[in-house]
Amino acid sequence: MKEAKDPRQLQRWHIIYTALIQPRKAEEIARCVGVSKRLVQKIIPSYNKDGIQAIEIKSSGGRYHAYMSEEEEKLFLEPFYQKAERGYLTTAKEIHRAYEEQIGHKIHKTTIYDILKRHGWRKILPRGRHPKADIEAQETFKKTSLKPLKKRKKTENQMMSGQSSF
Repeated sequence: MKEAKDPRQLQRWHIIYTALIQPRKAEEIARCVGVSKRLVQKIIPSYNKDGIQAIEIKSSGGRYHAYMSEEEEKLFLEPFYQKAERGYLTTAKEIHRAYEEQIGHKIHKTTIYDILKRHGWRKILPRGRHPKADIEAQETFKKTSLKPLKKRKKTENQMMSGQSSF
């Protein structure tokens, strides 16, 4: 019990310990330990049959239904990474299409987002302004170019309403 790696393993050891020290019905052991009767009925026979191996719990979770291993995914994403490093826009839609071609059938788009997250990709958008842009020239342009547009709209509105500026 002292070497238990997680709470579930400790719980299983507690069931065995209680059954060895104070043998009683599975219902009473379950109530004492705080588990279901079915778990007690499952653990004790498996411990009697396999010993300590029955108590050791395999870690849950993992990628049991993956289309590619992580190494294969890394190789698959490499061309897209190189393209992005050269300054080209790489989209999830483009990667999605290529992935479907690679595995040979359709998949949900969240699969691609999971792959990208697993390999450290993140959403980066192109900058809104060029790093060498002249901000003063842009502001001057905005100030001088908008006046003719406003004047033109005013004359168009007068023409539509039938008014004349003569």
